[in-house]
Amino acid sequence: MTTRIVELKKPRLKNPVFIGGLPGVGNVGRIAAGYLVEELKAVKFAELYSSHFMPFVLVQQGSTVHVLKNEFYYWKPKRRKRGQRDLVILIGDSQSIDPEGHYEVVEEILSYIKKLGIKQMFNLAGLGVGEKKDKPEVIGVVNNPKLIKKYRKYGIKFDTGDRVGTIVGAAGLLLGLGAGIGINGLCLLGETSGAPLIPDPKAAESVLNTLTKILKIKVDTSKIQKKVKEMEGFIQRMEKMQRRALMQLMKGRMGKPTGKEKEEEEELSYIG
Repeated sequence: MTTRIVELKKPRLKNPVFIGGLPGVGNVGRIAAGYLVEELKAVKFAELYSSHFMPFVLVQQGSTVHVLKNEFYYWKPKRRKRGQRDLVILIGDSQSIDPEGHYEVVEEILSYIKKLGIKQMFNLAGLGVGEKKDKPEVIGVVNNPKLIKKYRKYGIKFDTGDRVGTIVGAAGLLLGLGAGIGINGLCLLGETSGAPLIPDPKAAESVLNTLTKILKIKVDTSKIQKKVKEMEGFIQRMEKMQRRALMQLMKGRMGKPTGKEKEEEEELSYIG
């Protein structure tokens, strides 16, 4: 199968902006983007499936199965205010489990959103700093230096390149590869402990508050901690299952994992 996008409906969009929030460190991006989808009552219009996702389905209550996928939603303001844009939001269950897959999935996403008229993107992710912060700062990374002056006024920290170092996964690749096809991008990284099994609602709230100011939309973030509490069990279950499946894949491939394979397994903890 490799990677494919199934379009459920064709949205009519006006000057849309792309927002990406997939699972990663502290699940910051996934929480923030998912909360935005719910609060705006965004409409799902496409699904992405990939053989680079973990090879299992989730068995839900009622004995039905859920296939791992990424989902595209759109939102159009009912009464468009000055500066507001249509939004395309990507959320999902998983990222690729291998480097080749990261590139393949991201290239599919970029090709698709380019056809939708996207020229600007915001990727949401976490930055592991070793501890949870009561007031997490939002770190910014851009694919066009001119964007720094444009977004610095929102309180985003841009002078921390030595702290960030790398952004592993879709959040970074969308930015890097997007520049080559004319999509300007900003990645918003919320400070979090870096623990993959512990969702960080405060970091997600910081990122979301910054994003909504930029987009000139109002979203009540007061319920985000309660929402995260409700989904915490699911997130932890997903993380544990993916790690278990990865270990089984490694053992099946090579027997006992090599040092390099252990490094690759560890690296999943740092996906933005």
